Amino acid sequence: MKIAAAAYPLTEFASFAEYDAKLTAWVDEAAGQGAQLLVFPEYGAMELASLGGRAVSMDIEAALHEVARHQPAVDALYSKLAAKHGVYILGASGPAFDGKRPSNRAVFYGPAGVLGHQDKQIMTRFERETWDVVPDGPLTLFDTPLGKIGVVICYDSEFPLLARALVEAGAEILLAPSCTDSAAGFTRVRLGSMARAMENQCITVHSPTVGDCAFCPAVDQNHGRAAIYAPPDRGFPASGILAETDYDAPGWAYGEVDLTAIADLRRDGGVLNHLHWAEQAPRIAQPLRRVTTQ
Repeated sequence: MKIAAAAYPLTEFASFAEYDAKLTAWVDEAAGQGAQLLVFPEYGAMELASLGGRAVSMDIEAALHEVARHQPAVDALYSKLAAKHGVYILGASGPAFDGKRPSNRAVFYGPAGVLGHQDKQIMTRFERETWDVVPDGPLTLFDTPLGKIGVVICYDSEFPLLARALVEAGAEILLAPSCTDSAAGFTRVRLGSMARAMENQCITVHSPTVGDCAFCPAVDQNHGRAAIYAPPDRGFPASGILAETDYDAPGWAYGEVDLTAIADLRRDGGVLNHLHWAEQAPRIAQPLRRVTTQ
């Protein structure tokens, strides 16, 4: 299959029609290149805060509510585009108010419409301390004709047990949408995503927001590059990088992926991280040896 990961800039809109036109152009471009799985970034939906005007988009609490109220129209648009091209799309995540406080939710779409969603599991300091965005829902495995797919949103990609739970449920592809305001933040997600691909012998797809966003302070600076990572082993690049965009440059990263190659590595790779994962438990169960030196 061909996978497309977006390095996505946030745009200020005067109408939902403008958002429709932007998203349609992005999906049309990737589908036109033959992509079957498209991935948009974490908090990419925050550009919809601009539809409330600057007074709303500049208020970090009001912006959450403004974005959330457009979700039915957003679902309809993504569903229409997925059906039009016969593709699968992880939509840009945004706030979902199932309770008193919002979760950070990425919705997954297929040719038949909404397939389900993944809420972020572990919140960053900004989400906890300033935004009061909360974790919600269980991990979700999407069993699709393209393969078995899991989602680890941004900070979640830095915690190996989340990804491992998805992999043990059958995931062959992990999607890692992100929104980071510094090079260091981007690097943390990049290294986490690459490590998850290595230790689980799977494909990881990293889609970040990029560029400045003057109209919404919660997402005012965005850094990164879109990329598709693989295990650095036989049949894949030694760097573990199948494809990537230039740093902070908007656009799509495209990569061709054959999941039979993933199955082959898990069975008979140069290393067998996926198979040998369980060997950690008995090793760490042993009493720790301590050595003290003068």
